[in-house]
Amino acid sequence: MSDFWINFTIGLKHLWNLNAYIDILFLLALTVPYEFKSWKRILVLLSLFTAGHTLALMLSVFNIVTIKTNIVAFIVPTIILIIALFNLVAAGKSGKKDSITFIAIVTSLFGIIHGLGFSNYFNLLITGKPTDKLLPLFESSLGFFVSQILAVTAALFLAHIVQTLLKFSKRDWILIISAFVSGIVIPMIIRSEIWVK
Repeated sequence: MSDFWINFTIGLKHLWNLNAYIDILFLLALTVPYEFKSWKRILVLLSLFTAGHTLALMLSVFNIVTIKTNIVAFIVPTIILIIALFNLVAAGKSGKKDSITFIAIVTSLFGIIHGLGFSNYFNLLITGKPTDKLLPLFESSLGFFVSQILAVTAALFLAHIVQTLLKFSKRDWILIISAFVSGIVIPMIIRSEIWVK
């Protein structure tokens, strides 16, 4: 197997790891307000997530920025909760299309924090000098981006089925998914090790 495929698969499998379901929750919360016809906007958001993730990995590989795991474990569900709560408040409002700037900033921040959290695992898998890790880093980021596209496509397809066949309104779907995501991440925030001194 080529080095490209190995590194690409690292990124691809990262999202589909059952222990990494938090990433799926983020993508659900991020994209639940959108439909297939909003594919350009979704692609921008996924690109921002991947760019932040890649930048953070690069900073970590060169030992410029590191972050403690317990801080990542607190910030990641907190950002997901912010997006889910934003969806709950904005569901069905006509000004939702103007909110891309807020969501874009939060998505970029999530990508950076997520990348810093992933960096420990990445640095264990890919050894050598920092410059030796750059190509594998970009190859794994490409795999990560592709996995996001697959996950979001599945989420949009599910939303389409629920809204057309089961006759859920878009607003109800947004409220249900956002409440579901909130219900999962709130206990994670409460149980976070950051509260323990």
